[in-house]
Amino acid sequence: MVRLVADAMTRRVVYLPEDTPLDEAAQVMSDQGIGDVVVTQGPTMAGIVTDRDIVVRAIAEKLSPATTTLGAIATRELLMIEQSATVEEAVHAMRDRGVRRLLVCDADRKLVGILSLSDVALLPTSSAAA
Repeated sequence: MVRLVADAMTRRVVYLPEDTPLDEAAQVMSDQGIGDVVVTQGPTMAGIVTDRDIVVRAIAEKLSPATTTLGAIATRELLMIEQSATVEEAVHAMRDRGVRRLLVCDADRKLVGILSLSDVALLPTSSAAA
């Protein structure tokens, strides 16, 4: 059975300004039950930060979560895939680029969700489960 990205992605996208301190971003992630936020610079998407980024790029480097901002640790290269792509295509793109998440857009390149490896892992494995 062919699964589309639209069937597996998380539709809730949380945006935070690049000047948001990491401790505030971590609290938002905890409160929302999410592992990433899209970082904005004014009205423009400027990057993405994951809970793992906060740990590896900030805490492990002994940066202060109260004074270090999302903009300081954000991944600036935003990788997108269309929601009409297959999950297999998305997994190949993640593997090729060495990432765990892809931003998901519609045909007009408007952000509509995020696909993570954990979203893929939670998909039913048989047609009987679907």
